[in-house]
Parts: sequence; C-alpha cells; structure tokens
Amino acid sequence: QVQLVESGGGLVQAGGSLRLSCAASGHTSSIDGMGWFRQAPGKEREFVAAESRAGGISYYADFVMGRFTISRDNAGNILALQMDSLKPEDTAVYYCAARSTATRDKSQYDYWGQGTRVTVSP
Repeated sequence: QVQLVESGGGLVQAGGSLRLSCAASGHTSSIDGMGWFRQAPGKEREFVAAESRAGGISYYADFVMGRFTISRDNAGNILALQMDSLKPEDTAVYYCAARSTATRDKSQYDYWGQGTRVTVSP
C-alpha cells in the first residue's frame, strides 16, 4: 500500500502562485508514475500533470503548459506542482495520484490522496 498526503493549497489572487506538495509513504518502491489531477465543482476530475521517475518524462495538460511545473525529489517520494500565473478557472481540489508508470488516464491510478483545495480569486 501507498499513502499520499497533499499540502500547499489555499487562496490566491489571479496571477499569483502556489506550490503543492504530495508526500508518498509506504511501499513507494512499487510506484514510478505520480501525477496531479483536479476537480472543479460540478465537473469531472481531470488530468493536470504527471511524471515518470524512471524516464524522467513529464506530461502536462494543454491548459497548464507554460504555467505549471511538476517535479519530484531525488528519492521520488515528494511530488510537487509549482503553479504560476494562476487563473480563476484553476480553482479546484487538486489530487495527487500514483501508479506503477505515469499516464494521463485517471482510471489507471491505484493510489490517491485526499486532495487540497486551491481557490483563485479574480
């Protein structure tokens, strides 16, 4: 089993920045792919970014390209999401997820955190 705990959410004005973190614990040697998803009120959960540790490959949703940056620490157990130039439409609960390899498909992830709320005011 793997446990994921997110932190770093909050309230920020449009144009501002936030940095989210996700700490993984437990059987972390079983996971290579970690990613971020978000769910806005009344909408489905959607892919934001993911990273494969082994290949060092990162994936991003088109709507965050150039604004968000995903990264992991050397041990691979801390996943971060640096969010810059935030927009009101980025308001959502952000979830960390993990599986054996990185993918954009939320249905493929085995482990999920509880989420951290991000609110961007106009």
